[in-house]
Amino acid sequence: MAVVAFTQNLRRHVDCPTVDVPGATVREALDRVFADNPRLRGYVVDERGALRKHMSVFIDGAQLVDREHLSDAIAPDAQLYVMQALSGG
Repeated sequence: MAVVAFTQNLRRHVDCPTVDVPGATVREALDRVFADNPRLRGYVVDERGALRKHMSVFIDGAQLVDREHLSDAIAPDAQLYVMQALSGG
């Protein structure tokens, strides 16, 4: 199963521990996470299901390509890191 981890910054706003989930794409994996944690969905994706502008997802160290449909393929043992982009001076 893929490991989906969330940064401490995001976990400060919503309880989202690291979880193991099945899925062949980022969308499938995240939908499994959201099924158990519906509040998290609104932080990560918008009303269309696209990744929010201030969010980033990395798959085994490579940045997600399809931010709209989250269709990037993942291996069964993939590691996904979901993080909130920070900016400021």
